[in-house]
Amino acid sequence: MRLELFIPCYVEHLRPAVGLALARLLDRLGLDWTYPADQTCCGQPAYNAGHPHEALPAARNFLRRFENAELVLSPSGSCVAMLRRLHSLPGLAPAERDALAALGPRCLELSDFLVNRLGRVDFGARWPGRVAYQDSCHALRELGLVDEPRRLLAAVEGLELVDASGPEHECCGFGGVYAVKLPELSVAQADERLALLAEAGADTLALTDVSCLLHLEGRARHLGRPLRALHFVEILAPPPGAGA
Repeated sequence: MRLELFIPCYVEHLRPAVGLALARLLDRLGLDWTYPADQTCCGQPAYNAGHPHEALPAARNFLRRFENAELVLSPSGSCVAMLRRLHSLPGLAPAERDALAALGPRCLELSDFLVNRLGRVDFGARWPGRVAYQDSCHALRELGLVDEPRRLLAAVEGLELVDASGPEHECCGFGGVYAVKLPELSVAQADERLALLAEAGADTLALTDVSCLLHLEGRARHLGRPLRALHFVEILAPPPGAGA
């Protein structure tokens, strides 16, 4: 099995440690992977802002670079959800649409790949502390990933997984351009999530998406609340000397 990594813009530019942790984990598992350096954004920002035609160049570059990939792996439910819907963009030629539709199911979010494709949840990780998992809307509502990240975290030695989800698994308030257009609502939603985390006694927040991570981490820092926010792969494969 050969993996081609699709690294989100948020990871590349703002949290490269997530990409490095992913590389450590894949190397530890002895998997064959590559990172195509000429990849670009998945096009989601333009699509979510109501400009689907502006996402076409990103869709076409993705197709050119990844069309022959056996599996495309990404540490982001948000980007994978977008990659799977690229075939629906208006303005694509029929051949492009068909090729993107065929490629979409071969794009996997990391927890989906580890649990459902590899069939593993225990990677020998150790992490002391009380960790809460925050669902990202795309991973939860579009990809249907509920148990996969939680099973991975629950298998980490020393980690106590606490529930701070709330009954509806509410959004963190980021939502891409939503946070820009409706900042008051976005901040109120973040504060609600942070209050639930405090009630649960969580010292660490784990997520599948760096966009949600940065939103909650930034709001916690603004409020002066001690909270460590990590992508879950940073817990599965911390740098040497960290975590355990």
